[in-house]
Amino acid sequence: MPDPIAFPSASPRFGLPLLFAGQAQKEFTVNEALALADALLHPAIEGEANNPPASPVEGQCWLVGAAPTGAWAGRAGALACRSLGTWAFATPRNGMQLLDNSSGQLRIMRGGVWTAASTPAAPSGGATIDAQARAAIAAIVAVLKDCAILPA
Repeated sequence: MPDPIAFPSASPRFGLPLLFAGQAQKEFTVNEALALADALLHPAIEGEANNPPASPVEGQCWLVGAAPTGAWAGRAGALACRSLGTWAFATPRNGMQLLDNSSGQLRIMRGGVWTAASTPAAPSGGATIDAQARAAIAAIVAVLKDCAILPA
């Protein structure tokens, strides 16, 4: 006799909970999935921390640091989002982007590591100083900062 069809309990990318046929109290599963989807849709974090804030605000998200404590214990590297009076956690995936409100720039998950561009050093020295070239470089850096590619 063939095995019955097995359905996964969570989505493959972000682990959003899935419903089962005949499942009781479906609203809990649906609300949990909606809370995670809300946090992951164009995510923005307040910053990176090991400890949850003392007075978290609904809707705020944080990147959990390498040595988490309290309600974040065991969740190193996760996104912790305050939703419905509790913390919802999501594991970042490669290619995910978020806005870091503490630095004002975009961060991208690459190879399991959050990356962000750093501001290049201003040109200096040289036998011939080209003021127009330096002004153009400064303008390019300013635009990259305005686009949240470089830190403000």
